[in-house]
Amino acid sequence: MENLLDAYTKTRNHTQTLCTPLQTEDFTPQSAAFASPPKWHLAHTTWFFEEMILKKHLDNYDVFDDSYGYLFNSYYNSLGDRIKREHRGLISRPSVDEIYRYRDYVDSKMNTLLSDSPSKVIRELTILGINHEQQHQELLLTDLKYTFSHNPTYPVYKDVNYLGTQSKTNEWLEFNAAIYKIGHTKDSFSYDNELGAHRVFLEDFKISKDLVTNGDFIAFINANGYKNPKYWLDDGWHWLQNNNISSPLYWKLVNDNWHHYTLSGLQPVDLEAVLTHISFYEASAFAFWAGYRLPTEFEWEIASSKINWGTVWEWTNSAYLPYPNFKVAEGAVGEYNGKFMINLMVLRGASLATSANHSRFTYRNFFSPETQWQFSGIRLAK
Repeated sequence: MENLLDAYTKTRNHTQTLCTPLQTEDFTPQSAAFASPPKWHLAHTTWFFEEMILKKHLDNYDVFDDSYGYLFNSYYNSLGDRIKREHRGLISRPSVDEIYRYRDYVDSKMNTLLSDSPSKVIRELTILGINHEQQHQELLLTDLKYTFSHNPTYPVYKDVNYLGTQSKTNEWLEFNAAIYKIGHTKDSFSYDNELGAHRVFLEDFKISKDLVTNGDFIAFINANGYKNPKYWLDDGWHWLQNNNISSPLYWKLVNDNWHHYTLSGLQPVDLEAVLTHISFYEASAFAFWAGYRLPTEFEWEIASSKINWGTVWEWTNSAYLPYPNFKVAEGAVGEYNGKFMINLMVLRGASLATSANHSRFTYRNFFSPETQWQFSGIRLAK
């Protein structure tokens, strides 16, 4: 089993490795309220360890800077005021160098704390902090991609685009009606929203072994799928019209051929590659058009051992709601998941941008149905 301090150090180093290809000017711009700058991610993940662990559990701890609690709190109402989410890109000071000094300072204090037989509480909070930072590692990439996509020069982050291919089978997996057990039951880490293992009854269902490809989705576009309200949920149709959506995020026609922005620059769309950066609304409309549906999160979990998942986050037709006996933790940690259980949809699996050791078949990711900037795709059911 990996030593906790080693796991902490590896996670912290990986965040900074992700920032290695960036130039100083890349760290601060914010292209949308939902897309935080890299510098903010570097600072916020550090603030988490300072606020949740060091301030409470390291004797005589001195905060690095009293203003950082306001600048780098994300959504924890119990921890005081914070800068507006859409203003994170206005934090030109402190500098990038200063944020790296902040990370070094907190890392040295965590090193001290974790080297001295940490208590169960400290261990559990540190593991939560590691998983929190891993979440932000993927967010750093998705946010950076969104920002870079607005630069008309289409910057290259590096020669990796986190887009996947598959060997298409055209096969469907069949599952019989039965009572199934859902939820996390192991001793390993999970978020609280995965707990409360319970039984669900599922009718007979089939789920595709394949993910929807770019070529599959182009057929939907060519069939005027974006122009026919028949396929769309009413809320999705209004989103479509109000935002002039006519293709997946990052796609554009160049000389009548589809291209898309990737983290390795503007590239032709590979028809065989797995579709990604798709909203729930688009996923639902495509499924309707194709004559199928999206799986529920429970169907997905039962099928997970027999499908190849981890290429893209997969939309389900399940609203993000608490499992039976869900309990909100005490203090600020209780704000992590529970308060978001409204108006969001569940995605299952992981993506190629998800950090190593940060995926499991019970993981419940959640975003609003119009979300496109995550590495999200479609698996069909019937």
